[in-house]
Amino acid sequence: MKEMEKVYDPHLIENKWYKFWLDKELFHAKVNPQKKPYTIVIPPPNVTDILHMGHVLNNTLQDIMIRFKKLQGFETLWLPGTDHAGIATQNVVERDLEKQGKNRHDLGREQLIELIWEWRKTKGGRILDQLRRLGASCDWRRERFTMDEGLSNAVNEAFISLYKKGLIYRGEYIINWCPRCNTALSDVEVEHEDKASHLWYIKYPLKDRKHEFITVATTRPETMLGDTAVAVNPNDPRYAELIGETILLPLVNREIPIIADEFVDKEFGTGCVKVTPAHDPNDFEMAMRHDLPKITIINENGIMNENAGAEYAGMDRFECREKVIMDLKEKKLLVKIEDYQHSVGHCYRCKIVIEPYLSNQWFVKMKPLAEKAMQVIEEGKITIHPPRYKKVFFNWLENIRDWCISRQIWWGHRIPVYYCDDCSEIIVAKEKPEACPKCQSTHIHQDPDVLDTWFSSWLWPFSALGWPQKTPELKYFYPTDLLVTGYDILFFWVARMIMGGMEMTEEIPFKSVYLHGLVLDENGVKMSKSLGNSPDPIDVIEKYGTDALRFSMVFNTPKGNDVMYTDALIETGRNFANKIWNAARFALTNAAEIDGLPDESEELIELTDKWILHRLNEVKKAVNSAYEEYRFLDVTHQLYEFFWNEYCAWYLEIIKGRFYNSDDQASRRMAKYLMLKVLDESLKMLHPIMPFITEEIWQRIKEFYPYETAESILLSEFPVSADEDSYLKESERMQLIFKLITAIRSIRKDMNVSPSEHVEIVVKDVLPARCAVLQNNRHYIKVMAKVDEIYIGDDAVKPEKSATTVVDDIEIYMPLEGIIDLEEERERLMKKLSKVENSLIKCVGKLNNDNFVNNAPAQIIEQEKERKEQLENTIEKLKANISFLE
Repeated sequence: MKEMEKVYDPHLIENKWYKFWLDKELFHAKVNPQKKPYTIVIPPPNVTDILHMGHVLNNTLQDIMIRFKKLQGFETLWLPGTDHAGIATQNVVERDLEKQGKNRHDLGREQLIELIWEWRKTKGGRILDQLRRLGASCDWRRERFTMDEGLSNAVNEAFISLYKKGLIYRGEYIINWCPRCNTALSDVEVEHEDKASHLWYIKYPLKDRKHEFITVATTRPETMLGDTAVAVNPNDPRYAELIGETILLPLVNREIPIIADEFVDKEFGTGCVKVTPAHDPNDFEMAMRHDLPKITIINENGIMNENAGAEYAGMDRFECREKVIMDLKEKKLLVKIEDYQHSVGHCYRCKIVIEPYLSNQWFVKMKPLAEKAMQVIEEGKITIHPPRYKKVFFNWLENIRDWCISRQIWWGHRIPVYYCDDCSEIIVAKEKPEACPKCQSTHIHQDPDVLDTWFSSWLWPFSALGWPQKTPELKYFYPTDLLVTGYDILFFWVARMIMGGMEMTEEIPFKSVYLHGLVLDENGVKMSKSLGNSPDPIDVIEKYGTDALRFSMVFNTPKGNDVMYTDALIETGRNFANKIWNAARFALTNAAEIDGLPDESEELIELTDKWILHRLNEVKKAVNSAYEEYRFLDVTHQLYEFFWNEYCAWYLEIIKGRFYNSDDQASRRMAKYLMLKVLDESLKMLHPIMPFITEEIWQRIKEFYPYETAESILLSEFPVSADEDSYLKESERMQLIFKLITAIRSIRKDMNVSPSEHVEIVVKDVLPARCAVLQNNRHYIKVMAKVDEIYIGDDAVKPEKSATTVVDDIEIYMPLEGIIDLEEERERLMKKLSKVENSLIKCVGKLNNDNFVNNAPAQIIEQEKERKEQLENTIEKLKANISFLE
């Protein structure tokens, strides 16, 4: 094989190995009774999506588990696909039409749908190509789309099944309406944002009491034009005698009653609330309880209609608000205006303020479905990671409202409901009936609405595997094993999939849910395509490489918590990839210089060999456990620390002497074998996170390490720890030696001793057994700490002018005379001490300043306290070092 390049260049290997994996069909899963399946269905990205950093994190975590399980011998399926994204996709195409001076009505329904399909064919699904760049090991032969023929059939099947069970119904209810998208939205599609607004206090005159009125507080004065009552709490003594009285509605002069309802909060405003049943969900519920009329005054475009009165009809709702306030002032009916902060709902797609709207819509009854979902979570059949989200999950399901599933757009799954024009019979069927089953009329039309995008998404885990057909794939790969998604769609999608799975298949859709955090920009805002605040991950890949990006995202994201992204984060992964490359280059270069590997008769002699085997076994155990428990951050930190700070910094440095300065061929072969063994198993543990560099190096190792024969690292076996904890005592001894070497290096640094300067060391240890360990392994100390002479004993005496340190009550002395200029070094340390003492004075002054302590953020104050402690420790150390020179 060609010699490794001196500098790691990810562009030379990434496309090569991804093509290799595809050509060898390593991602393709088969129904294989000889193997246990492991399945993940991808959260299908919208067909309009392009890759952002949130996708990078989400799909990297899925790929990690698929590759890990494949290495463990499972038949792994990662099923990819895209979501048709009803509102989002139609909006994209409609915006293109607007540029041409057209709208959807100019084209008509059929032509618009054709146009969207064409858009999907040419521009949709780009994100899947980007996922390939990320190294995603999806089974691309099984790619699905939520509006392909099979999934469309599944949607119809689910709708009809729920309708027959009485779980889908049509009714007039207050729904969330987007005046821009002209469609209903479910509760979870509404994003709430705190806004600074006002409370307007308005006089409502009493009909039969001249010059008397009650005052009502409202955040939406324009909706008073649709009021059909004023409500008070029945337990509020202030208004007890007014219950049942009649009010003349200001500006409209309509007679409306004063009613009593427990819902009214006595502490809000004046304790009197206006009731607008057609434009407020709580008012709608009150109207149902009190049989009040419901007057719609705002149309579907957010424009006031004729019911609002001639003066206001045709106005935008917010324009109308200003006009109503002005008119109330003129009539001296506006008592006062107060500042008020409250939550305002916005469309999750276009960000327009939503309008509660009275409309005929299709709904799913959620309470019966929610009970089954809560039961499987309670019984532990589905585990949620991190477990803190279980409480959030239950809280939402316990308070769940019926799900509005109809949308007034054209792109999506058409509701499989037909109406007879002659007798009004409702027919629910997959295909348009030839005649009405009730009156035999052929005048039949289909419901114009489409289903909420999430209605197809909640069926995804089983519909993507062939449901409602009983396919071999459904039988083998379902229930799936893991769902990986952001915690922000726990309700949008996760909870609904559990309900859908239990209702349609009578099985859980997945065994575990891993909810990761969000990727935020430097301002703490969630990265998204719509905000344009995410760097293009492909640009990051071009700059740093895929493995660097993947490793860095996982390395910096605690389980279930958010991560704030900056390009600087990726340097961790890039530097680690370079370290792996350089270590492998060293290993393979030296492996080529040594013939053969140890035979079975050759025993381990070197303490450092026993130590590295012990540490390797510990890391294998820890990493296996972390992968299984979805502690991905722990995996990266364990492997980073072991590979960089133990394998590279200690083991490879120590065995250089055996490679370059030893004639002991058995020792050299053993060093070669262990060097390759640790590298080989480290690569396999790292492979799920850094697939490209690990495949490249692993393929090169096989030339010198015949124990690996698989065609790809992905087909090798994941390292498993031995039950027996071998070489524990030897490892403890080696760790002690490392501590001494580190302490000697610290003295060098503190006392300004040149790294190339060979020194003498005196070690005093009163424990004979430990002393013997140090004596027998002094060669490690001499080589790694650049020591010429070393005296070790319980009778050691501190030489004059020596720097001193203590490790585990072992005293270490380094004579400095003749090594450095003592006076010059003392002067340097004194200057440094003075500088640090001045910094401490300023720091203490800041912490004693009441203005700083009372006004600074808690985090800044804590940082200043930590800085004070660090400065005090530095001063103590400097004084000790100065004393060594006196």
